[in-house]
Amino acid sequence: MTERFTLSDSDAVSDLCTFVGRAKRVDPDAVRLIASSGVLAVYVPVLYARGILDRGPTVLGLRTFAETSGAEFDRTVVPDAISERLARVEGSPVAQLTMPSSEVTAPWTGIAPPRSGWAEIGSVGVDTLAATSREGAARIAAELPRDAGDPVVQRIRAGVWGEDIPAFPELPAGAAFAAESLGFIGESETARVLQSGPWLRLSIRRGHVLVRRR
Repeated sequence: MTERFTLSDSDAVSDLCTFVGRAKRVDPDAVRLIASSGVLAVYVPVLYARGILDRGPTVLGLRTFAETSGAEFDRTVVPDAISERLARVEGSPVAQLTMPSSEVTAPWTGIAPPRSGWAEIGSVGVDTLAATSREGAARIAAELPRDAGDPVVQRIRAGVWGEDIPAFPELPAGAAFAAESLGFIGESETARVLQSGPWLRLSIRRGHVLVRRR
């Protein structure tokens, strides 16, 4: 069966195109799209366990878009495939897209964040998130040895991004990195922090960051 979804207008197409472009810079291998009840939810993996000994948090970025055709699907695909389809309809009055026929397997998709039951537990300023992200990136750059292999890179990144944000210890620094790298941080804004079971959600006007610590 061919799966299609329809966005509300050309602005939504452009917005999704920008988001998927940022997602590719964070992780070029996979993006998850779930269409249900008039909403298209797009999940991006920012951090996730790369092995049983990896104790770092799972951190996902999330943007939602109005979907007007009543599509229902849950697919994980290569971001490039979505970008190509978005480019074809950008500027068109009818923003209908066909999902790629091929699907990819990604370990982080087996951990599903809840869709309901969220309760607000606090807030954190976006200036704090931006500063945390910049400081973490600088530390990683300073600690990485020359010609480091992937296991070393992953260990250092997991160590830095798994540390607490001092202003909100329940959140790991990786949540700030996700918000910054996916373009969620604006000016003079406060991010809400919500909890549902073992998951935390950082909600900003431009998007959400979902966090589960191991």
